[in-house]
Amino acid sequence: MSVAFTREQDIEATAADLPDRPISPHPNLVTKEGLAALDEALTAARAAYAAAQASGDIQTDRTAMARATRDLRYYAARRATAELVEPAQDPEVTSFGSTVTFDREDGRRQTFRIVGEDEADPAKGSVSYVSPLARALIGKRAGDAATVAGGEVEIVRVG
Repeated sequence: MSVAFTREQDIEATAADLPDRPISPHPNLVTKEGLAALDEALTAARAAYAAAQASGDIQTDRTAMARATRDLRYYAARRATAELVEPAQDPEVTSFGSTVTFDREDGRRQTFRIVGEDEADPAKGSVSYVSPLARALIGKRAGDAATVAGGEVEIVRVG
């Protein structure tokens, strides 16, 4: 057996032992859109798992099976623990699901929606409700100030 062949098998075996995706200790709060995204991700994970099983040669592509199994475990757990949060009774107070626009001291105006951990994507304008930014903004109204990253922000709009 050549050394290259042995090494390739070792890499494949290591890849097949993928660690589980970490699951947050916080409650799994989700918006309606976040719940739909979890459902889609779970469906995709089930399809990937079925495809990996159907390939018939799991021994030669253990990485695909390991990845599919890991994702299926993660999304099944996240879907099972998802807690749908309905829109707040008072839309003028920042809460889970709110979109908040604020001005920073340096003149930047930013807008973020406060969402669940799995649906958070700051580059697309959403932050997790457990993030320091969201924690500083929750409970505030337009005109209120909050301390964010050591600086003060003024809430311009809550929607």
